Amino acid sequence: MSRHQGNGPSQRQLRVGEQVRHAIAQVLQREQIHDDLLEQTVVSVSEVRMSPDLKIATCFITPLGDVDGQAVVKALAKHAKFLRGKMAPYLSQMKYMPEFRFRIDTSFDNFSKIDALLRSPEVARDLDQAADDADAFDTKPEGGAE
Repeated sequence: MSRHQGNGPSQRQLRVGEQVRHAIAQVLQREQIHDDLLEQTVVSVSEVRMSPDLKIATCFITPLGDVDGQAVVKALAKHAKFLRGKMAPYLSQMKYMPEFRFRIDTSFDNFSKIDALLRSPEVARDLDQAADDADAFDTKPEGGAE
């Protein structure tokens, strides 16, 4: 069996990351952490990236509502060892329970910036011009059968 040579994560890292994401979501959903901020905040776990040796899980979270994201990350980091213990039943097939690190997921902000750019008048003008150019080169006869 050959080793993974690409720059991206292996299939195993992706599979385990998804299992860990589901486990974290289950633990957070059941409100087993006794922290005032975490009890009042709904946290979405959008992605978990595993290290190649599967011993470190970087969890990308998005707190929903008007909450300081960095405060939620600090609260989760404070309870990381507790979370590790609570997830053992969900991840019993793993040889080692990973260490959890939490980060704010900024991908939604990036999507918003890209969407705003695509909706800008300059880009809309260029897209309309490209569509007109494509119609000029269209060779289908009008009213003909397809």
